[in-house]
Amino acid sequence: MKQKKKQGIDLHVPKFLPQWLALLSLFAIFASSHSLNYYGQALSKSLLYFESQRSGHLPHNQRVTWRHHSGLNDGLEQGVDLVGGYYDAGDNVKFGLPMAFTITMLSWGVIEYGKEIAEAGEYVHALEAIKWGTDYFIKAHTHPNVLWAEVGDGKTDHYCWQRPEDMTTSRQAYKIDENKPGSDIAGETAAAMAAASVVFRETNPHYSHLLLHHAQQLFEFGDKYRGKYDESIEVAKGYYTSVSGYMDELLWAALWLYKATNKDHYLEYVLKNAYAFGGITWTMEEFSWDVKYVGVQIIASMSTCKVIREPFHITGHYFHSLISMYVNSLKVLMEERHKAKHKHVLDEYRSKGEHYICACLNKNNVTNVRRTPGGLLYTRQWNNMQYVSNAAFLLTIYSDYLIATGQMLNCQKGLVGPQEIFTFAKSQVDYILGSNPMAVSYLVGYGVNYPQKVHHRGASIESYKKNKAFIGCTQGYDSWYGRHDPNPNVLVGALVGGPDNDDQFRDERYNYMQTEACTYNTAPLVGVFAKLHRLDVENVSLNARLMASS
Repeated sequence: MKQKKKQGIDLHVPKFLPQWLALLSLFAIFASSHSLNYYGQALSKSLLYFESQRSGHLPHNQRVTWRHHSGLNDGLEQGVDLVGGYYDAGDNVKFGLPMAFTITMLSWGVIEYGKEIAEAGEYVHALEAIKWGTDYFIKAHTHPNVLWAEVGDGKTDHYCWQRPEDMTTSRQAYKIDENKPGSDIAGETAAAMAAASVVFRETNPHYSHLLLHHAQQLFEFGDKYRGKYDESIEVAKGYYTSVSGYMDELLWAALWLYKATNKDHYLEYVLKNAYAFGGITWTMEEFSWDVKYVGVQIIASMSTCKVIREPFHITGHYFHSLISMYVNSLKVLMEERHKAKHKHVLDEYRSKGEHYICACLNKNNVTNVRRTPGGLLYTRQWNNMQYVSNAAFLLTIYSDYLIATGQMLNCQKGLVGPQEIFTFAKSQVDYILGSNPMAVSYLVGYGVNYPQKVHHRGASIESYKKNKAFIGCTQGYDSWYGRHDPNPNVLVGALVGGPDNDDQFRDERYNYMQTEACTYNTAPLVGVFAKLHRLDVENVSLNARLMASS
């Protein structure tokens, strides 16, 4: 046995020790490699969910095989082709406002984390999810001042429990126009199409231009003929009521159009109307399909410092990160004329945006977002997870921004570093995926313990592919709704409403406040999952290099 001496102490090193160390290193790498599937699988599954929600004629590459064609006569009575788009949740109505917000958030995630999504092999699926929505919006925007905002209505739809392939409920379509305005839905649809135009700018420039053309027309329409859409389309009330009004959507749309076009008059609109429209007067603790103020404030907050980052190049195309986009598109305060003229307005936007970030972190003196005992952000009883997923996304991108600019977040309770912000955002994602008091993954199909009785018509009834026998309106309630068995079809990638304020969850089909999933719940997580997956890959690579050098 060899002997080594160090400072007079004999060190006896067994021959087998290096082999054991190597095995331990291999074990560590294996464990890290195994964790790569943790967020990578969540990313893949989240994108799969949107295929479950498709309406219309399904494509040949449809991966969710228990679904079939549906809504093939949508718009027929009104003489317009409204086939396509997404069902919002567990029913068979196509609500335009939440659908548009879903596409905006999917696009924002791809703009920010396109590189990470591509490296995970999901970029094509992400673009397909966005395009399924924007193709529908192009159809629905039949005239510069006409937008078809809804197909079907909640009252008649909820009377029945049917697969979308069997629908016998009303498919009446509802529109906004000059006489019946809807600035909120026109604004959100404009934002969605403008954001998507950025996504497709390199891969499909003609389509990108088409989307931008529609977005500009919709914004002009919404701004010129102002009003709440649910006052023009009353059947939307009680389902997707526009509580916040339309001013936040007009600011939101103008900001996205500025990022898509770099035309100053859109930025001037956001700055000029900052006070009158509530952009710098409202301090909010939520961001959702209805309330966009925080989104506007966060984007404005991230536009107050110059950041230079190179675009990512893959297969001949460039994907700009959100930070890079802010530099090359927004350029707020980068130019001296904006610095001198609008600094006070942008500072107010930043103050309000950072109030939200601090509220999520429990760093405000008075007004913070509540948390469950298990640490989950808790906004309200019905479908709370939508607020959690949106918060996780906003905190993640703001953390990236602070890192890129070398800044700290200044909350009332003190300074907060970007890593602390991101760590908290990650804790919310981990809670969703099963690190919670009930050990339940609220992302359906992920892990071993996830909701089995999701409140969803199509998932809860035997697949049309297996049983083509017609299932009538109330037959679904009689034969399927009340069953105690798990759903016959797994709604993979759906983020359900989640637990109550005490971390408790009842997996029952009738418990729609907790077991219903929505497209806008999952959409913000796509980019966050991709970022987390990329960090795991980097950690495994680092471990491998450390082992190789040992």
